[in-house]
Parts: sequence; C-alpha cells; structure tokens
Amino acid sequence: MIMNESQLRDILHMFTDLKDRSQFYKKKFEGIDLSTIRTQEDFEKLPFTDKGDLREAYPLGLMAVPESEIVRIHSSSGTTGTPVVIPYTKKDVEDWAIMFERCYRLAGITNKDRIQITPGYGLWTAGIGFQAGTERLGAMAVPMGPGNTEKQLKMMQDLKSTVLCSTSSYALLLAEQIEAKGLKDQIHLKKGVIGSERWGDKMRKRIANTLGVELYDIYGLTEIYGPGIGISCSYENGIHVWDDYLYFEIIDPVTGEVLPDGTVGELVITTLRKEGAPLIRYRTHDLTRIIPGNCPCGSHYPRIDIITGRTDDLVKVKGVNMFPAQFDEVLAAVPDASSEYQVMIDHVNGKDQLTLFFETDVPPEKYLEVEQEVLARFRAVVGPAIIPKAVRIGDLPRSEKKTNRIFDNRY
Repeated sequence: MIMNESQLRDILHMFTDLKDRSQFYKKKFEGIDLSTIRTQEDFEKLPFTDKGDLREAYPLGLMAVPESEIVRIHSSSGTTGTPVVIPYTKKDVEDWAIMFERCYRLAGITNKDRIQITPGYGLWTAGIGFQAGTERLGAMAVPMGPGNTEKQLKMMQDLKSTVLCSTSSYALLLAEQIEAKGLKDQIHLKKGVIGSERWGDKMRKRIANTLGVELYDIYGLTEIYGPGIGISCSYENGIHVWDDYLYFEIIDPVTGEVLPDGTVGELVITTLRKEGAPLIRYRTHDLTRIIPGNCPCGSHYPRIDIITGRTDDLVKVKGVNMFPAQFDEVLAAVPDASSEYQVMIDHVNGKDQLTLFFETDVPPEKYLEVEQEVLARFRAVVGPAIIPKAVRIGDLPRSEKKTNRIFDNRY
C-alpha cells in the first residue's frame, strides 16, 4: 500500500519525541535516528515489532504517556505465555469507538437497530468494543456476553434484536438452536457482525441461510485497539480498513520483504494516532492481501482480503504444509459435507496420520461414498492421503467463543 501524505505526516509527528515518551521504543530503536526517517522507503527499513516484544514489556512497559493518562487496559485472549497488556488513553478509547461506529454504518446498521452483543467482556477487547460502537451510534445495546444460550434466545425474541454480534462458532450454535426449536419466525435478526476467528464460505452460507441475515466480517486485534479497525461491506469483496488511523503493509512472512498490492502475505500494521501504546510495523501473523482498485460500494477506504489463516496456524504433516483454510476449501467442494470439521494429527507406527472428521446430513449407509469424495478432493487440493470420517450434524463440539479445530497430538 502506498503511504499517503497524511499517513507519513502522522508517522513523522509520532517519531518527533517517541524515544522520550516510550522506554519500549527507546530500547527497540536504539542506534536508529528517527529524525532521518522522511519517506516510505526509510520507514520500511525500520525493524518489525512482534508479540514476543510485547510480552517482554509486561506488565506496563508499552506505556508511551504518563500513567495518569491511562484510563483502561486490555489484554490479548491467548491462553499461553506471558499476557500482552495494552494501555489505552481516553482518546484511544474514543478513537476506537469512532472506528467501531464506522463499521456499523458501513454495514447499514443505524440507531434504530437493537444490537445483541455475545462476545466476552473483561480484559478481552471484544464485548466492550462492540458496546462502545453501539452507544456512539445511538443504537440499543443488548450486552449479553457469551454463553447461556437459552437466555440469549429469549432476549433475542423478547427484545426483537435486529443485529447479532458474535464469533462465527457461536453464530452457528445459535442458528442451529433456532432451527431445532423452530424459532425462526420469532426472531427479528437482519444482520450479523462476525469476528474473532477465520471461517469458510460454507459456514457463512449456512449461518446466513439459517438465520436469514446479511453477514459482515469485522476485523481487529487487541494489540491494535481491538475489533472494529475494519469491516466488509454488502458487496462481500474484502474488508474496508480505516487508513486514517492505521497504516497497512503486506510482507513475505519468511524474508520480511514488503509485497506489492494484490499479493498474499502477512499483514503488518502501524498505528497512526494511538497514544497509550503506539505500535510500529506490528506483525499480526494474519495472512491476507491488499485488494487493489475501488470497491463498488463507493467507500474510499482501502480493502484487505478476508483473512485466510495465520502464519502460526500452519501444521506440517507427511512433509506437507497445511493451513485450516485448505480444509475449508476441500469441504466446500463436497456438496454433502457440512462446514464443521475437526482434525486429529497423530504419530502411529512411526508415521504421521491425519484424521479429518466432518459432519454430513446423508444417511450412515452413504458415509463411505462421501468419505471417498472428501479423500479424493483432499489429495487433489493438498496432497497427502488422510483418513476421512463422516459424522452426523451436531456430533462435533460447538463453542460459545472460538472453535479449536486442529489437534496435533504428535508432541
């Protein structure tokens, strides 16, 4: 993405006293004279920032303002390793709400909507971000948080919620419950704002058709404000991102080379206005591309493609690199296979063994036929032989948050 004049001006302004304000960057950029950074080419020579750097700064080493200006902290949702703690100023919180309101407006959501918020509250950025955007928009927030599906459905009916904010996993669980209980005629949902995890086209269509809603992908990560830094539009051809608050690059995840627009690589983000914990060239590990050209929706904000996976999602089986998106691709091409799957990787008798469990609504006597179709498709798309196992719809676990689909039992 070409850095525009406004972005460059914001970056140079941030650099004027960054080392004085931030002990983190004083150490990170030791030996680098930031006053010599004048162009995009100069900027691209700066070192990347990674999650490991942020963990080393635990608990509040990322602060770039006096502690008296910090009004809130959030932490990443990861369950392993030292947490990443991100401090926010009052302006950071307000800017995040502004971006979130933009997301709702781009999705056609107005102050007349009733927005049911199911992502979690607390240290995680999700729930409170959805709520702040809702309140800034002037819509009615129904702050349910995750879980308690029976109450979710009751409130959805009684309060006539028109928008569902959720992970794709929980949206699917709710859709299945609505279908099973015959409640479709009693809900008033029109739109779904879905984020937090990657999901395939088959799952998207299943949720949309079951709930009768338009779906929008919302993007974000705790390190960079949280969800709300971008959203898809009704044309479903990428995620519009707020380039007046953030600068986006795509790099080769191995070499670090900046890639041209249209090329898939790892997304790198620089915050342009963040006060509490500015991030410079932060490696997200999300795989996507910058979509060149203008969107038919008329928005002037640039687009990145739907996230296809993460560099750290990769698993290597029988010498072949595999990403979760490839399992989605395989199942999408098999008409009788559902979107839901689970992968078990084991080491048996000295060899790797991958078992792909997938749901289907065909009768058990046809399981073998569908399994053979999945096997053939997997070999054509990915390469190695696997063990396909068909199971009934609903047999695989559902989640009220994110769904873990790949289990590597070799280590």
